Amino acid sequence: MSFDLVLQYLISPAFFHGALITLLITLYSLVFGVAVGVIVALLQDSNTRVGRVIALIYLWLFRGTPVLFQIIFIYNVLPGFGIRLSAFVSAVIALSLNEGAYMAEIVRSGLSAVKKGQRTAGLALGLSRAGVMRHIVLPQALRIILPPVGNQMIGMLKTSALVSVVAVQELLLVANQTAASNFRYFEALTAAGIYYLALTTLFMVGQAWLERALDPKRRRQSKSRRPLIERLIPSAEAR
Repeated sequence: MSFDLVLQYLISPAFFHGALITLLITLYSLVFGVAVGVIVALLQDSNTRVGRVIALIYLWLFRGTPVLFQIIFIYNVLPGFGIRLSAFVSAVIALSLNEGAYMAEIVRSGLSAVKKGQRTAGLALGLSRAGVMRHIVLPQALRIILPPVGNQMIGMLKTSALVSVVAVQELLLVANQTAASNFRYFEALTAAGIYYLALTTLFMVGQAWLERALDPKRRRQSKSRRPLIERLIPSAEAR
């Protein structure tokens, strides 16, 4: 093993670009996947039978087939219908649709955890349904769905390696191509593994920060400390 070669790979533009593509695929797929999941979760809880049937068919399709199959299908089949997409866009669409199927269950569980009595009370106070969702349901649901969403994000980071089958220059494909030229697989894959661990650590730190920021106990403690701080530190106007 050559540590110098591992370091050379870590600072090389090819590996950095591959890590950046991996990060972009993960973020785009997660954002669009959450959006799709919210829509499907609302359809599941809708009063219309058509909406529930559409949500059921969507979940059945994308949870019942492998994500690798979905990537290849979108990239190779859609051009036959005149829809030509780049490998990157095809990968993001496939991962987003697959992620949305799992996000729908996460979002639905978070929304259903808020008791209906709170929604009824919000409507009785004069809030619209959108206002109830924004001010009552979502703040509580976010605290519930954040941990599983963070886990899904880390899983998406590793699942993004599958897009190499459609020649997206993500991190794992760059590592394989580099190692194929000199057969130094250990060094190339070690450098790729370090990048994956760094990105995963970044996501875990961000998730922990968000969980602390949304923790109602910490928010109440910060509010209770504010008057004491204001008494100890005179304001600029008092001076």
